[in-house]
Formats: sequence, C-alpha cells, structure tokens
Amino acid sequence: MANDSKRIITEEQRWAKEKRIDGLPPAKSELGKDVKPLYTPADVKDSDYLRDIGFPGEYPFTRGIYPGMYRTAPWQMRLYAGFGTAEDTNARWKFLIESGNMGVGCAFDLPTQMGLDSDDPLAEDEVGRVGVAIDSLRDVEILYEGLPLDKIASSFNINAPCAILLAM
Repeated sequence: MANDSKRIITEEQRWAKEKRIDGLPPAKSELGKDVKPLYTPADVKDSDYLRDIGFPGEYPFTRGIYPGMYRTAPWQMRLYAGFGTAEDTNARWKFLIESGNMGVGCAFDLPTQMGLDSDDPLAEDEVGRVGVAIDSLRDVEILYEGLPLDKIASSFNINAPCAILLAM
C-alpha cells in the first residue's frame, strides 16, 4: 500500500493541476475545517479495509445493505401519502401502486403524530388534514387491506407514538 499511496498522491497532484483544481480556494465545512476536492485511499491512515469498509451487504454496511446494490435491488419509487380516513388513504395507496409505485410511505395527521385520538378536543380541525387519522388497530388493518404486501415496501414516518403504532 505504501507504493500505492505514493503513486496515488502523485496522480492526485497531477490531476488537480491538469483539471485546475489545485488553485481553487479550499472549501470549508460548517465547523470551519478544510474540505479537499477529492479524497483517496492515501488520505485514510491506519485503515483496515475489511474492518472499516467491508463488502456490500456485509457488516459494517459502509458500502450498502445489498450485496449487488441497485443492480439487484433497484431504487424504490414510493410516495409519502395519507389523508382523511384509513379508507381514503387505502384507496389512494391502491391508485399509486396501480400507477407504478413500488411502495407506500404513510403520512399521519397531526393528532396521530401527537398521540391524540381523533375525538380529543385538542385534535379539533386537524383530523385527517395533513395525513391519515389512526386511532385503533382496525384503522391500521383498513389502511393495508387488499395491498400486495409481499410485493411492495411500506414505511411509517412517525416519531412520538411509534411504539404505540408498532404494538398495533
């Protein structure tokens, strides 16, 4: 690697000069640190490739979670969608899947995100407005009713009441 490092450094300097990168002012990170225009293996001292980088699909997953990456697991097209009732959102999701989406990302209304039931006085005028209202296990069942769960991906984008929804 020592010979490779010297060769890489020499080639990087050639490249920077040839491409007129070496005369540019250094970029700065938000912390005020210099950021190089290019990082190479020569910049990584005391690194163990197998320990620190590894192969795709293997720990520590630095190279990604799939062995073949997007050649074997293509990018998923899914929209963040949800509104009204579980029935409304279910119908919308079915339309999106029939239109070519490969999954659904559930948008929850504000009361659900705050852990409130739809009939809570604090939820007034917010139920189903910016996402779907979920108050019970039955709502979750309706949400996914008739969807090809073996063929699509699904995700929840929710924070505070996550444990409650997972328990449903």
